[in-house]
Formats: sequence, structure tokens, C-alpha cells
Amino acid sequence: MRVAVLVSGVGSIMEAILQRGVTPALVLADRSCRGLGVAESMGIEALLLDRKTFFGDEGGFARERYSDALKASLTGSGIDLVVLAGFGTILSGSVLQQFEGAILNTHPSLLPSFPGWHAVEQALATGVKVTGTTVHLVVPEVDAGPILAQEPVRIQPEDDLSSLHDRIKSVERWLYPSVVVAAQRWAVPRTAWWLQHGFRNELEQEVQRCRP
Repeated sequence: MRVAVLVSGVGSIMEAILQRGVTPALVLADRSCRGLGVAESMGIEALLLDRKTFFGDEGGFARERYSDALKASLTGSGIDLVVLAGFGTILSGSVLQQFEGAILNTHPSLLPSFPGWHAVEQALATGVKVTGTTVHLVVPEVDAGPILAQEPVRIQPEDDLSSLHDRIKSVERWLYPSVVVAAQRWAVPRTAWWLQHGFRNELEQEVQRCRP
């Protein structure tokens, strides 16, 4: 199965995935970033699809046009599974249809609690005792797709935004690659592959092997 990893920053999630033996066929970024350089240094195809070039006549971001261009890049590279690894552009339209059930993302809360951009801040502000990280499928509604895996993170009395975010990231960097390892063997677009016993069993084995 040919995997694409989409990045916007330093590529730490991508590096964690690489360390688990998953080599992407393509690394794509929506802006210039370290993640592209990491891919190039490892001989992985790296593509910049710069979102700055997709602004409409009135100055707004042309999300549908960007998503169309992204779909063309992914299909042109024969991609089967798309892994969002800190990708900073919300996708819509044709790319979601083309890769329905085959786009993975991670979120710093135990969804459905605290969807959206400010999940860690909201967890601290509401005083919950436990938050965590969720790996899910991408659907048109933000952070609303089927949940593939979750891991709790207990909030400590001394936590601030930075410390809590760092501890969530440390969990994310072993949980998300565990899902990717299993998904690359089981994901079939436009099917409910994540409900298959084979995927669930393999995912549990990967999680148990890598949980600290």
C-alpha cells in the first residue's frame, strides 16, 4: 500500500512513523518546512503544494481548488492511504471523496470532547482530570470521523498549556504510528475496514508493543 504523509512543520510525527518502518511513497507539504527536507534527505519524493498560491480574487483561501490540486497530486502518485501529520490545511471536497475512509489524522483530546483548534486550552479551562489523544478518520466535519484509537493523559495539578501539550505529543508519537502500521495493511477506501477483526487485533498488538 502506497502511503502519503502530509506535513506543515518540523516533521516529528513523520519521523516517528518512519522509525516504525513505514516509508511513505510521498511527503507533501502546504508550506516550506523542515519536514520536506527530512523526506528529501531520505530519498523520499517530496512535494510542496503551497497554500499561498491558492487565494481567490477576493483574497480568501480557495479551499476547494487546493483540495482538487491535492487530490490530483495524490492520485498521480498512486497513493492509497493519506496520513495527516501536523498538516495545517483543512481539507474539503474532492480529495475527501476520492480518499473516503483512507485519510488519518490525530487530535489532542479524547474525542468527541474538545474538537477543533484549542483542545488543550479547553481541557485545562474546564478542569477535566483526564484528556488524551485520538487517532481518527477524516470526514467533512472537523474532528468528527470514526475513532480508530485513543489513549488517555492525566492532567497534573501543575500542568500549563505547554507541559500538557508536550505530554500529549509524547503519547501521540507512539500511538499514531501504531495505527498507521496496522492501517497500511488493512485500509480499503470506501469500506469500513477499521471495523475488521484483523485490523483491530493487529492494532492492539502494535499498541501493546509500543505503549511505554
